[in-house]
Amino acid sequence: MTNRKARGPYRKSAERREQILQAAYEAIDEHGERVSLQDIADRVGVTQPALTYYFPTRDDLLLAVLERRDLLGKATAETVDENRTMVENMVASTRLTTDHPALAKLYVTLSAAATDPDSPARSYFAERYRSLTDEVTKDFAREQSAGRIRADEQAAHLARAVLAVLDGLQIQWMHDPTADIAAVAEAFTRMLAPPSPAPHPTGADG
Repeated sequence: MTNRKARGPYRKSAERREQILQAAYEAIDEHGERVSLQDIADRVGVTQPALTYYFPTRDDLLLAVLERRDLLGKATAETVDENRTMVENMVASTRLTTDHPALAKLYVTLSAAATDPDSPARSYFAERYRSLTDEVTKDFAREQSAGRIRADEQAAHLARAVLAVLDGLQIQWMHDPTADIAAVAEAFTRMLAPPSPAPHPTGADG
């Protein structure tokens, strides 16, 4: 009986947190990272103190928005084709940068700030890069074993190179929105293909 009574308030609290997070995601997507907490609270119909009950600081809310961006990006890529490789999924996810520039700018801004040891975003990005590197490395190792990507370089090195390229392309696109960063990413991943075997000589002396 006690547990049953506790579920109602807990569920409502989780729903309110979800409403606030979704409102923040949409507000930043539309107006950029400088949107105020009051603007977000107004979208949900709560007071700013009520908002900070769920997200004590602005940084807490911004990082939660980035986590949602990551989840939506992964889900979108996997929905396109569940049989795609990790590389293909990550290339597909670059299109989210051009579709959601304000969220991409938030990512780049907080990523740069996270290089400061005292940044609230430091642990988020440290864990993000660690988990992504591990995930891509494992996928590359499988692809190497299957002969689908080059095996003359360490999988971990290739994984870090891909992540660096994709992050760098986001920054370049912000300076030049005409750049087709998805096409560039695809061009880079083609460089990961194993080299074609040298043709056999077919001369008259053969």
